[in-house]
Amino acid sequence: MQRRAALQQLAVTVGGFISLPAWANGWNATTIGSSSGLLSAPQDELLAIVVDTIIPETDTPGAKALGVHSFLQKVVADCYEPKAAETLKQGLAATEAMARQTYSRSFGECDTPQRIDVLKRLNQSAEQTQTDFYKLVKALTIRGYTSSEYVMTNLTKYEMVPGRYHGCVPVPAKAITQTK
Repeated sequence: MQRRAALQQLAVTVGGFISLPAWANGWNATTIGSSSGLLSAPQDELLAIVVDTIIPETDTPGAKALGVHSFLQKVVADCYEPKAAETLKQGLAATEAMARQTYSRSFGECDTPQRIDVLKRLNQSAEQTQTDFYKLVKALTIRGYTSSEYVMTNLTKYEMVPGRYHGCVPVPAKAITQTK
């Protein structure tokens, strides 16, 4: 191999390793860009209310405040089969219909216990589309929330190497005699 070619390859490799941490950092609303156009504005708002029902705001921001609904749309549009997008749309329609049928109001107008009840009914539904919708939204909400920039920087403690090794730990004589 030529010395010049080896140096060029080394420079490209080092540049890749330098840019890797910036690329693999936690996501936020600006890094995922605008929504993919997967859902209409009313569907987007309904999805925001659904994810906020799954992870509500407490002393920490909820899923809606962190933009998890946008993350969810981006993942479904870019990483899942087209069937998942249809499941998402049909599930949102079913959520709204179930809220209107059960409580005579839209899902957004229901209070928190009513919203939770509607989501439980979707999860326990006999229709496969509704249970698939609930499982998809719940899993992606949890994944989006726990991998958001806010959670990764403020709530989790990063450890470069987890676990400890304590080589010089005194062992009591009683523990040695019990093993014999």
